[in-house]
Amino acid sequence: MIKLYGVRASRASRCLWMLEELGIPYENVPTHFAGDAQSAEFKKLNPNGRVPVLDDDGLVVFESMAINLHLADKDRGGLAPRDAAERAHAVQWSFWVMTEIEPGLIDAFLNRAMLPSDQRDPKVAATGEAKLARPLAVLDAELAKRSWLVGDRFTVADLNVASVLFIAPIAQVDLAKYPNLQRWLAACTSRPAAKRAIGG
Repeated sequence: MIKLYGVRASRASRCLWMLEELGIPYENVPTHFAGDAQSAEFKKLNPNGRVPVLDDDGLVVFESMAINLHLADKDRGGLAPRDAAERAHAVQWSFWVMTEIEPGLIDAFLNRAMLPSDQRDPKVAATGEAKLARPLAVLDAELAKRSWLVGDRFTVADLNVASVLFIAPIAQVDLAKYPNLQRWLAACTSRPAAKRAIGG
């Protein structure tokens, strides 16, 4: 059986979402990023000391986006790319959200919601949100052309991007200027598998 190491309150949530979408039997091994992941035993799986980690019958994969792309390829179902072009675009959007969206969003999230109030820096949060204006506009424009990011259906590309953006409301990032993005994000996060994995 597949084992996924991590906890829901981490990047492991996007892999839990993927596993729930695919209906693949799995065991979630609770592994906290701040403690358990620093053990010598865990670092045999991921020398970086980070979660999530997937153990797929001896094939060990770390990095959440790589895990999800692997799972999509393994399943070959509706979430998987249908051809080389779709795969290229699924990889493109997965890389894009990590480089263009996540850094600024995490700055806003940490300094508006996650850190103790006396450790929050409003300037860091505001700067993080400001960095999002351009990529959010790019995504909104893309979603004005189509309902989903790749092909004509919800795929691993949508899951990977939405799994980063779902914390935008918690981070108090205003998405009102991006109606196409809002429509799409609501459609992604209202899926039953998303609700089971990340709370919808």
